[in-house]
Amino acid sequence: MSSGTGERGGVAGTAAAAVAVPHAARRHGLALFLVSTAQFVLQLDFSIVNVALATIQREFDVSAADLQWLVTGYALPFGALLLLGGRVGDLTGHRRLLITGLVLFGVTSLAAGLAPGDGLLIGARFAQGASAALVAPMTLAAVTDLYADGPGRARALGIYQGATAAGATTGIVLGGILTSFVGWRAIFLVNPPVIIVLVLAMIRLLPKDSRHVESSGSGAGRARVRLDVAGAVLVTSSVAALIFGLSQGQQRGFASPLALVPLAAAVAGGIAFAAVERRVAAPMVPLAVLADRHRRVALAVTFIVGAVIVGYVYFVTLYMQKVLGFSPLRAGLALLPATLTVMITSMLLTRRFAARFGTPAVLTAGLVLIGLGQAWLTQLSVSGSYLVDVLPGVWLSAFGMGLFFPSASLLATARVAPGDRGLAGGLYAAAQQVGMAVGLAVLATIAAARTRAATVAHAPAVAHGPAVANAASTALVSGYRLSYLVSTGIIAAALAATLLFLRTTRDV
Repeated sequence: MSSGTGERGGVAGTAAAAVAVPHAARRHGLALFLVSTAQFVLQLDFSIVNVALATIQREFDVSAADLQWLVTGYALPFGALLLLGGRVGDLTGHRRLLITGLVLFGVTSLAAGLAPGDGLLIGARFAQGASAALVAPMTLAAVTDLYADGPGRARALGIYQGATAAGATTGIVLGGILTSFVGWRAIFLVNPPVIIVLVLAMIRLLPKDSRHVESSGSGAGRARVRLDVAGAVLVTSSVAALIFGLSQGQQRGFASPLALVPLAAAVAGGIAFAAVERRVAAPMVPLAVLADRHRRVALAVTFIVGAVIVGYVYFVTLYMQKVLGFSPLRAGLALLPATLTVMITSMLLTRRFAARFGTPAVLTAGLVLIGLGQAWLTQLSVSGSYLVDVLPGVWLSAFGMGLFFPSASLLATARVAPGDRGLAGGLYAAAQQVGMAVGLAVLATIAAARTRAATVAHAPAVAHGPAVANAASTALVSGYRLSYLVSTGIIAAALAATLLFLRTTRDV
């Protein structure tokens, strides 16, 4: 070959490479959009059903005890199966399980929307939660598959976490609109068309799974992932028992056998799981995955922040409706500034701060802001207003969340072997989900106890209508304020632990 031909070949190859790079970037960007949309839909279904509960109860004549299963029936299998879903994805392939889980989620959503009675509706919610547990770890694993450690992954996780936050608040607003103007069935039937579009696009755009899925393992070298059946059964049943026990404790009191027995079973199952994991050759959670100190701290603090955030949204929504007199739809719209703040911070600011100060430092700053927001909300009053009592605390908390969650997800998934990325996604999602279950049960119980005590203390001597109403509002606000005081203390403890165990360096 002549030198001229070689030069032309080199120029052509360079040009082809230059064209291929932006094409790959666009393809990855579209894939990230699809994965983030799937996560948005999952979060949407956590909150969208809450607004429709009263309407469903009237139509099916559902008892209060059965009605709560529309919420718990989704949360219980979702939280219990996250680790298993993550590990199965490592075994079968992240793309394959993501698409399979989405198809199942669409089918179960259709079943819920067409359910002729409350029994089938509750059953469909259980199936919906189980299918969501297959999808959630795979969405995070897909992000880490698409983007290597570094600025690209930080940006991608910021977008991913922004979609997560948007889904949670959008569910409240969309649920109110659909229930009011279309009917409660629309909150489920809106999912299948979206799922069909997502699945078809993912088949085209998501990279295919590698033929051999490998694991870092614990002494397993390059061995193919094997499912630890005993560990899977123990961890799934333990988390399910924990979530069920907490939900029953919140409703019936933690002295009830329906709360005590499953909580004791959860503790026993957790101990047995730890014992099994130390003996099996291919554990459900390899020690190598938890060897990284940043990952351990990120998972622990995510659990704690999940516990606080779920209570913060729950109580501020109740305050706006029961004390300020907001409608459910108006209360949802009042949370939009928080959603926009989380999205903007997650997508645009966090990665820039992380590049300058380091991811651990940004995570720490997020905790500080969340704590300040919770402290502000301890000052809620009966004669308060949205602009003074609610908005500043909500905005500070949201700003902190926008810094915290992308940073925590980045630390939780950094330096994970390809064959353990599904598990890392499952660990992160489980930390947040179980934290939410624990936090809501504990904080709601504390607030209810203070409200009962305050009701007795502030009972009017003469039972006139305005006096009774004012006493009831005073008692409710007393409970809400205590819950935020406890949340502030929890965040302060998490901040102290983070400063103690997490090095705020720039190399993460």
